[in-house]
Amino acid sequence: MKIKALFFAGRRLAVGFGLVIGGWLSLAGLAVARPRVVVTTTLIADWVGQVGQDRIQLSSLLQPGVDPHVYEPTPADAAALEQADLVFYNGYNLEPGLIRLIEATAQGARRVALAEILEPIVADEDGIPTPDPHVWGNVENVILMVEHIAQELTEQVPNEAAFFQANAAAYRAELEELHTWIGEQIPTIPPANRVLVTTHDAFAYYTQAYGLKMGGSLLGISTEEQPSAQTVAQLVEEIRALGVPAVFAETTLNPALIQTVAAEAGVQVAEQELYSDSLGEAGSGAETYVAMMRLNTCTIVAALGGSPDCP
Repeated sequence: MKIKALFFAGRRLAVGFGLVIGGWLSLAGLAVARPRVVVTTTLIADWVGQVGQDRIQLSSLLQPGVDPHVYEPTPADAAALEQADLVFYNGYNLEPGLIRLIEATAQGARRVALAEILEPIVADEDGIPTPDPHVWGNVENVILMVEHIAQELTEQVPNEAAFFQANAAAYRAELEELHTWIGEQIPTIPPANRVLVTTHDAFAYYTQAYGLKMGGSLLGISTEEQPSAQTVAQLVEEIRALGVPAVFAETTLNPALIQTVAAEAGVQVAEQELYSDSLGEAGSGAETYVAMMRLNTCTIVAALGGSPDCP
C-alpha cells in the first residue's frame, strides 16, 4: 500500500510539475508571439505603431529630428536588426546608410521597403532619373502603406489578423479625414502665392497632391551635398521672379541656408519650420504623422497668405 501511495504521489508531483512547465512554455509562447519589429524612421514607427500597438515589440532606429539622408548607423542599430523578425524601411534611398546595414545584417528578418510598393515621382538629380523617396507627402500614399503594414503584421501573427485590420481601418478613416482637410486649406491661398520654396526637395508629393507648385529648393531630394554658390544665386533669382511672400526652413536642416537666400531675395522665412523627413519631439505639435501634416499645412497656408482652419 505504501508503494502504491508513493506511486500516486509521485504521479501527482510529475503532473503538477508538467503543468508548471507547460505554463512556463505557454507564457514563453505568448512572448514569442509578439514579433520584434524594427523600423528606420519616426514616420514609419508611427504608422506601424498605429496598427500593431501592444501586439508587437516595436523599435525605431532613428529618433525625432534626425536626418535619414545622412545618418550613420551605430553598433546598436546592427544589434537591433540582427534580432528583428520584421524590418520596415522607407526605401528609394531615403536612408542610404541604414539600407546598406539592413542588407548586410538583417538576414533572418522579413525586410519591407514601404515606399517601393508605390509608383514614385522621378526627379532629375544632376541628369540622373532618381525616385523621390518622400512619398508620405501625399496622404493617400500613406493609406496604401498602412494597408501593407497590416498585411505584413498579419503574416507574422496570423491569430491577430482581426486586431491589425481593425486598427488599420480606424487609422485609414483618420487619414482620409486628414487628406480631405488638407485639400480644403490650400485653396484659401491666393492663386499667385501657391508656390512652395524649401531647403530641400521633400515636398513634391505634397504639392502634386494638393494643388501647389514647387518653386525651387537649395538641395535636391537628398541632403548629402551642400548647395553651390551658383545654386544659391539661381534660387534667389527664382524667388524674386515668383514673387512669393515667404520661403520655408526645415527642422532637420540648418536654417541658415534658406535664411541667406531669403535675405538676398527680400522675402521672409516662415516662423515655423516645416517637418519633412522626421516627426517632432514630444511637445512639438508634430509628434505623429497626422499632427505633422496638420502643422505643416497650417504653416504653409498662413505664410503664403491663406486662411487655414487651424487651432
